[in-house]
This record gives sequence, structure tokens and C-alpha cells, in this order.
Amino acid sequence: MIRVLVVDDHAIVCRGVTEILNEAPDLTVVGEAGTGQEALQLARQRHFDALVLDMSLPDMNGLEVLRQIKGLKPDAHTLILSIYPEEQYALRTLKAGALGYLTKESVPTELVTAVRQVARGNRYISQSLGELLVGEMMAEQPALPHTTLSDREYQVMLLLAKGKTVGDIAADLSLSVKTVSTYRRRILEKLRLETTADIIRYALQHQLSN
Repeated sequence: MIRVLVVDDHAIVCRGVTEILNEAPDLTVVGEAGTGQEALQLARQRHFDALVLDMSLPDMNGLEVLRQIKGLKPDAHTLILSIYPEEQYALRTLKAGALGYLTKESVPTELVTAVRQVARGNRYISQSLGELLVGEMMAEQPALPHTTLSDREYQVMLLLAKGKTVGDIAADLSLSVKTVSTYRRRILEKLRLETTADIIRYALQHQLSN
């Protein structure tokens, strides 16, 4: 039996994913969490073969949760299940250690297939993600500037794009204002921009959101 943890802050979605997986004869959900901290606690307490993780949680970014769980359990097998399109987060999450990425528009049978693959330690690449990966490999043009940002820089950029101040972001991420200001400066340098307003326009232009 494949043991699965499900992490999503929307109770209806979490329950729906659990029911879909429990209907499969070889899958069983052994824990549910609605926040990043709950996910980390479950990961410490429960034995699991696969983790189904949402990207957007109320207390932590999914990338941060993924990174911390990999620190706790380097062999953790994680499938990202997100509302965000693959072109926004899929490549970044795979580089961070996830074994697969699905959008919430995927059909239930694909979710079951993906969880089975990931639980075995194999990557699950959907057809659309495969096309995206091939496109990245074959692209003649240089990568977009935001792809050069670190995970933390990318997270801060998205929060700046939402109109949050440096102080707001420092409080949200439990960082000092000086540290967030340093991230903002690096973001502006890497994106070749001058102001926070430029960051907002850049995010809108490239359909980036959090």
C-alpha cells in the first residue's frame, strides 16, 4: 500500500484529493495538512511514500516547504499539485527536488498515475510539461530574467508585485527589513529594473503571480 500525505489549505480541495486517492486500491492517505508548519510536523511524525503538496499555503511558500521537507527527509518523494500554470512554477519546483508537477485542472486518473510514479521515486512529466522542458532545452533565446532569481528572491519579487512593502514582506517571511531590502536590490539588478513599480509591471507582463 502506498502511503500519501496531502497538503492543501483549501479544505474542499484537500478532501477531494484524499477521496480520489483513497478510491485507488493501492493508495491510502495517512495525513492531511492545511499549512506549511502542519506539513512539516506531519513529515516528521508519519511514514509516507509520497507527498502531494500545494504551492500556495497561508504561512509558507510551497517551495520553502519542499526545501525544508527535503532537509528533513532527503529521499522524500513530492508531487506538486497547484493552481498555477506549469510555465510559472514547474521547472523551479523540479529543480528544488520535486518529482512531478500537476495543475489542479488535471483529471483524477492522472493524479493517481502521478502519485504512483512519484512514490516509486520516478519523475512524473505530463505531456504539456514535457513540451515545456523540450522548449526550454531548444530555445535559442536566453532565459527570461526572472528565471535567474533564487527561490527566495522569486518569492520576494512576487510579494512586491502584489503591492506589499518591504516592511510587510519582512513581517510575512520573518526576516529583517534590511535583508528584504537586499533581496529587492538584487531583484532589480537581475531584472534590469529601477523601481518596485517596474517589478509590478514586469510581473503583469509575464503573468507571474503568487
